[in-house]
Amino acid sequence: MTENKQNQNLQSRPPIVVILGHVDHGKTTLLDTIRKTNIVAKESGGITQHIGAYQINYPSSPSGQFKKITFIDTPGHEAFCQMRSRGAKAADIAVLVVAGEEGVKPQTKEVIECVKKEEIPVIVAVNKMDNPRANFEKTIGELEKEGLVVEQRGGKIPAVRISATVGTGVNDLLEMILLVAEMEELKADNSTLATGAVIESYMDARRGAIATFLVLEGILKVGQWVVCGNVYGKIKGLEDYKGQKVEDARPSTPVVVMGLNDVPMVGNKFQVVDSEQSATAKIVANPVVNLRAQASALAPEGVVERKKLNIVLKTDVRGSLEAITESLIKLDLKEIYLNILKSDAGNISEADIKLAESANAIIVGFRIKLANDISDMAKRRGVKIRTYDIIYELFEGIRKDAVKLLDPLAERENLGKLKILAIFKREKTRMIIGGKVADGKFVNKTQVDIIRNEEKIGTGKIVQLQHNKQDMPEVEKGREAGILFEGDAIIEEGDVLECYRTEHKKREL
Repeated sequence: MTENKQNQNLQSRPPIVVILGHVDHGKTTLLDTIRKTNIVAKESGGITQHIGAYQINYPSSPSGQFKKITFIDTPGHEAFCQMRSRGAKAADIAVLVVAGEEGVKPQTKEVIECVKKEEIPVIVAVNKMDNPRANFEKTIGELEKEGLVVEQRGGKIPAVRISATVGTGVNDLLEMILLVAEMEELKADNSTLATGAVIESYMDARRGAIATFLVLEGILKVGQWVVCGNVYGKIKGLEDYKGQKVEDARPSTPVVVMGLNDVPMVGNKFQVVDSEQSATAKIVANPVVNLRAQASALAPEGVVERKKLNIVLKTDVRGSLEAITESLIKLDLKEIYLNILKSDAGNISEADIKLAESANAIIVGFRIKLANDISDMAKRRGVKIRTYDIIYELFEGIRKDAVKLLDPLAERENLGKLKILAIFKREKTRMIIGGKVADGKFVNKTQVDIIRNEEKIGTGKIVQLQHNKQDMPEVEKGREAGILFEGDAIIEEGDVLECYRTEHKKREL
């Protein structure tokens, strides 16, 4: 009886589609074409930096009725693997965008593993087919090697040829999405208390904690109490993805939420409850995830012997913070231990400057605004601030700062050997000696090793070098030379001097 009643409450809902693929293969351009807005121009470097969600009304044929489709736009860079995974978990269908002229790339393979793990239907969109170098058959052949067999090769995965820039094939893709959604029979219970996932979150200086929720069940309404991890609040306002105020949000709808007491973690589940008392009761057993503690816990062994780069990390939104922190923990800096003193979403504050000054740390900011007074304070206190808008530039910048802590690499260049034939004069730390160059060349003002019976017995340097009583910069093989040697070792006839030059080179990571 209860099951029948529950089935009666189920209603069809729009599909939630996650757009995945390698960096710069055209994911955001595809969404731009679908939504008829210019999102790419707003993104730094043309690369999506954190997850967004959008909804469209598409006139489905042959009925001609408008049908809604919700899209989750995810970053293609490998640093956001965790965010991609969270995006896929909330999705019904994955659209894998692959550039037809490049084929399967590293992030493409990561995405394939992600959707396999989540076991959601996949549609392949082979993009940039307007490019003369695009090769559809080669691309789907590479996908087959990764375990994705498309319909054109006898498999079950639809593959659509598109050009996101020109717009060709995009309607075919949308029709395919609706067809797959119809086969999946997507439904939700509108009568239950709303639940869903956090798509994005950040702290707004004027409006406070802001979160983007994706509703999966029920109807989210203004005035309801909601719990999300260790965060809760009474919803004061809702906005759709265009920034327009709405009173409620139904299943498969992304909505911006205001009224939470703090910024929730991206990927957390939210749940509507009937009262404030119920909300506070649910968060009692929810510990706060401390990203800095996580970084310290995963610090490599032998940290005491390694040089340490202290950083204070500030990002625009929580999703970026989590993804960057996790990637920094995994960043291989070899001889450098990356110590994350503080990681937080929001602009750089005076407290951050003071912390960085006391700990000799650098402040790394991702897509944050740097106020003039904060910048001036940092300069006065000698605190370095690095700000970035593109994720891979941030990692490259940290590598460059880490390299500066490394001692230069000393590379030895062996120049020549000289056999001692005579000892002319001995002083406390100096000797005048004579010999014949047996190999290579002997160069003035260089370091020497003293070899006796094929064993090194000491070191020193050439202070003066002569040939036929004339000062020489170097003496070639087969010629005799007079040498003013300086060092602690006592040289004897028959010893061999090996001269060499040491070059100090900058280290790389």
